[in-house]
Amino acid sequence: MRKIGVLIGVLFLTSAIAVAQKYAFVDSEYIKKNIPAFTTAQEQLDKLSQQWEKEISDGYAIVDKMYKSYQSEAVLLSQDMKTKREEAIIAKEKEMKELQNKYFGVEGDLFKKREELVKPIQDEILKAIKEIAVEGAYAVIFDTAAGGNILFANPKFDISDQILEKLGYKN
Repeated sequence: MRKIGVLIGVLFLTSAIAVAQKYAFVDSEYIKKNIPAFTTAQEQLDKLSQQWEKEISDGYAIVDKMYKSYQSEAVLLSQDMKTKREEAIIAKEKEMKELQNKYFGVEGDLFKKREELVKPIQDEILKAIKEIAVEGAYAVIFDTAAGGNILFANPKFDISDQILEKLGYKN
């Protein structure tokens, strides 16, 4: 009987501690949209991405044109000429794949540029969130952006504007 009483006491104490925790949430997309430097960086990345996509698309159009030309002239070409044309087509296609990987690969130029332009801003946001978490004694701060699986959040616990103020921005 005494064990049950101790167990109930421990459960009650644990639930009381859990209830006493402070929680808040932020909307990181909202925060980013209200930071002009982030918007500018994103526009730069979009412009660069579009430029590189066009360059790659144009290159693949050349490969397609080379292939169609080869197909229409194949009957007239000697075996040696066919082989040379096929190798040229394959080389050009390989060149385009390498260029695509160079720009958009896992460690590609777009990734590096994003790290250069956006990561410092994201680090600044995270630092502000951590500072407010410490100042406000929050146990957990959730992010409602990008499908954070929060079905409902009372707006009075949204500290996104506090984060913006901490970063020196006003909405």
